[in-house]
Amino acid sequence: MSKYIKRTIESEINQMSKTFPVVIVTGPRQVGKTTLLNQIRKENNKKINYVTLDNLDNRMLATEDPELFLRTYQPPLIIDEFQYAPKILSYIKIIVDQKRLENLENDQIEYNGLFYLTGSQIFQTMEKVTESLAGRVGILDLYGLSNREIEGKSEEAFIPAWDILNKKDLTKKFMTRDLYERIIRGSYPDLYKNEEIDRKNFYETYIKTYIERDIRQLINIQDELKFLKFISNVAARTAQELNMTDICNGVGIQTSTGDRWLSILTNTGLVYLLQPYFNNDVARIVKRPKIYFMDTGLACYLAGYLDAVTLEKSAYSGFIFETYVITEIIKSYANKGLNARKYLYYYRDNNGKEIDLLIIYNNVVYPIEIKKSANPGKEAIKNFYIVKKFGMQVGNGGVICMKDKLFPIDEKNNYIPIELI
Repeated sequence: MSKYIKRTIESEINQMSKTFPVVIVTGPRQVGKTTLLNQIRKENNKKINYVTLDNLDNRMLATEDPELFLRTYQPPLIIDEFQYAPKILSYIKIIVDQKRLENLENDQIEYNGLFYLTGSQIFQTMEKVTESLAGRVGILDLYGLSNREIEGKSEEAFIPAWDILNKKDLTKKFMTRDLYERIIRGSYPDLYKNEEIDRKNFYETYIKTYIERDIRQLINIQDELKFLKFISNVAARTAQELNMTDICNGVGIQTSTGDRWLSILTNTGLVYLLQPYFNNDVARIVKRPKIYFMDTGLACYLAGYLDAVTLEKSAYSGFIFETYVITEIIKSYANKGLNARKYLYYYRDNNGKEIDLLIIYNNVVYPIEIKKSANPGKEAIKNFYIVKKFGMQVGNGGVICMKDKLFPIDEKNNYIPIELI
């Protein structure tokens, strides 16, 4: 029996179930949504039922007779892969509202924590969620394992303030080759529960399953090979500004098709778009987001890299290093129930001045550079002065790098070892 790797987001799910009647955990395939909720089910002091709509009989019942389905499987209930039967959402709403009315007469009647749903965040389904369950549902995003989860360390939303970093436990020290082994392996839990799994076979099967089960209903069958080429082209451009024309020309598709396919990638959690920062005090020159693959192992597989040695020496090395850092920070926010899109940005202006990452938290801005070096030098922070124009308090800046310890660059900025993310 494989060992369960504890997920940081567990506590957020438990807390949310005390606040909302319905909790939805979304995310890409095989990031551990089902395992996570079954672990919560196992640890909960009340009986929680479970049903999966991967089972065709269950799916047919939920689709054709949602009311009978919800009489057969009563709350509290985990419904796995709920997106296959979106009609059940309206019936869940009826049950929730009835329980709320009963609670007005008898406050012993529980109306929170009735339903736990998992599924990929396909846009049509999520539109139905917001229409049917507004005010009744809490939504959490789950990605692959963070490094701190793999190492069994506590995890908080990453903020580069000196007083926070100085008290934080470092994860196991990475030699450069070890880091690239971690990067190319990726973050899917199965790859850490069973070290014998062949990475190439795992990702080949993953892509095949993703296209057959999540994508085939959204694209023309004759476009599947082009879609795979499109994903590979996006993976090859991770940590770069999104240039849809360039990507589509390489695939031989219209930009309108590329826009639609990119929406599929973002809504199913494979890709994250980091938006440029602007406000009334700063003219936004760059309008395009930067694109990041949320799993570095999948990105490496799609980009054609088969081993860590070749990866480390390649031109792709710096981009995938930045992708690893950014996605670890995104996961640190998502795992605490926070929407990373409200806190994380990047900056670039028409003069070519760029800051890799801006963390804006509690109206304080923290500038971050990312360098695949043990000694990046002060040149790395040369553009940090720009954030003074934002009209916010400026916190500690940092250069996330391969330095062996937290070390000051000047009175405001620090070198931050990658083990402190």
